[in-house]
Amino acid sequence: MTYLEILKAYWGYDSFRGIQEHIINSIGAGHDTLGLMPTGGGKSITFQVPALAKEGICLVITPLIALMKDQVNNLRKRGIKAVAVYSGMTHEQILVALDNCIYGDYKFLYISPERLATNLFLTKLRYMNVSMITVDESHCISQWGYDFRPAYLKIADVRYELPNVPVLALTATATPTVVDDIQAKLQFREGSQVFRMSFERNNLAYIVRKTENKPEELLHILNSVPGSAIVYTRNRKRTKEVSELLNQNHITATFYHAGVNNDVKDLRQKEWVSDRVRVMVATNAFGMGIDKPDVRLVIHMDLPDSPEAYFQEAGRAGRDGQKAYAILLYAKSDKITLNKRISDTFPDKEYIRKVYEHINYYFNMAMGDGEGCTYAFNLDDFCRKFKHFPVQADSALKILTRAGYLEYTEEQDNASQLLFTLKRDELYMLKGNVLDTEKLINLILRSYTGLFSDYAYINEESLSVKSGIDRERIYQILINLSQRRIVHYIPRKRTPFIIYTRERVEQEDLRITKEVYEDRKENYAQRIKAMITYADSEDKCRSRMLLHYFGERNEHNCGQCDVCLQKPKKSTDNKTYKELCTQIKEMLKASTMNSKELIQAFPNQEEEVEQVLHFLMGEEEVQLNNGILSLKN
Repeated sequence: MTYLEILKAYWGYDSFRGIQEHIINSIGAGHDTLGLMPTGGGKSITFQVPALAKEGICLVITPLIALMKDQVNNLRKRGIKAVAVYSGMTHEQILVALDNCIYGDYKFLYISPERLATNLFLTKLRYMNVSMITVDESHCISQWGYDFRPAYLKIADVRYELPNVPVLALTATATPTVVDDIQAKLQFREGSQVFRMSFERNNLAYIVRKTENKPEELLHILNSVPGSAIVYTRNRKRTKEVSELLNQNHITATFYHAGVNNDVKDLRQKEWVSDRVRVMVATNAFGMGIDKPDVRLVIHMDLPDSPEAYFQEAGRAGRDGQKAYAILLYAKSDKITLNKRISDTFPDKEYIRKVYEHINYYFNMAMGDGEGCTYAFNLDDFCRKFKHFPVQADSALKILTRAGYLEYTEEQDNASQLLFTLKRDELYMLKGNVLDTEKLINLILRSYTGLFSDYAYINEESLSVKSGIDRERIYQILINLSQRRIVHYIPRKRTPFIIYTRERVEQEDLRITKEVYEDRKENYAQRIKAMITYADSEDKCRSRMLLHYFGERNEHNCGQCDVCLQKPKKSTDNKTYKELCTQIKEMLKASTMNSKELIQAFPNQEEEVEQVLHFLMGEEEVQLNNGILSLKN
């Protein structure tokens, strides 16, 4: 089948969008490829279509476990064999999944970067027929990205095992420095290609509202602009508070954060997607992979700590192409709060060493031991016992992860899973099952597929509703069946993990390098400065500020952000504007001159020339010193 035939057969589309086809043709031809596509650009199509056209399995590396599960489920619904491996799975679960990739004619293996370097994975990988490698959220491999993950550096080892397999790297947010770093870290080969989709969103108006009363301003905005909305807050507690405020003011709302259990998350997400609830109030845990194109408003109650994070979250508005708004509420105190995050995110090195020592006490880890050991970890319990503040302790653990001493996986909500260990004909031969047990087994077999070859995620609440059997009784039946080795049942649990990636060392021997600490701290401070500059600015088009940050230059204001709306609209059309830009730069390249001389060189276009000059100086392409205009190198 051709790429278009695959697209039509599995997704029902007649044509590709934007740069999708260019990326597909490149990776399909065996070139290492980097695709930069904004949120909603259709990244998954760019690797799923060519992978289905190739023999073998596509290895998809992504840190987003929720998105991983969603994509696996969506592929299975389309009749495509896919499986996922990530932190928190048992050894037996991982073994079944990897064996299916070798013997089961699977097309996609989704895997978290933390699993890549394990001996089990590398051993099984050598027996797989891998057709291509996809690295999603590839900015995570860059030390200079806003979301660096040390585990991503292990991808280079996979390339060593599969030297002739092409790599497709995808990201929605990357500065020019990060784009170069991605290609270097992923060891792109000669003939590699980079495709950029413009990050400009013509239908999305970026607005900054300066206010000392954010709740009142939030209510005003939601009462003024109709349609579905997302409201982002910085912490979990505030999501509930804002949601209650909205409901009290007759605006239907619910809230979402990583601490909400899976069943409730699913219910709230469905209520919002189906418009039974108008507003979703959430932390940044919400939004990735959510398919709701008609969001009219994305409102930030707090400043994100980077333009990358803001651009990605704001970009969830107006994916249907209709007019939408991304609104940032900004108070005087926000600048102080945001700058404080630098010290919270990068606590003193001595403090980090202390946290490392306390972690060793917490797990009773002997000197020289630990490598490969995995423990469930309760941050709140740890902080109570050793008198730490959770924010700084969490940051210290992340820095220890980057330094290579630990692997700290944040809270994961793992749904219950089930695998039948008996064959289907053996199961039907069982005698003496009590009525509830037989009823439950029959319901599970009707409700879920592939249970004899792979683990399936099950929902005990749903089974209880359908069967009329109490949820606690269902749990007891499944535990009993597991003890009798009829099934392997893994009850749902929500917990982070600490994995020792090397043996315990003395506190004074712990090394935190300049690259891990000082360089990243400076880079983080620069991103925060860029975010504050964006919020403070009152004279530059907000769309152009964001595009410029990502290395994309355009020669026109958006005409719809709060800054543009405060200025008189220019009557100059884009073609004339571009021509004047070119002519002025050519004149100043030949000779410096004062502004009066330059304007007089364009009779009857004085107003347009002044606008273009203002634009060029704002873009720092032209400078004015002592009344003299010149090109800026």
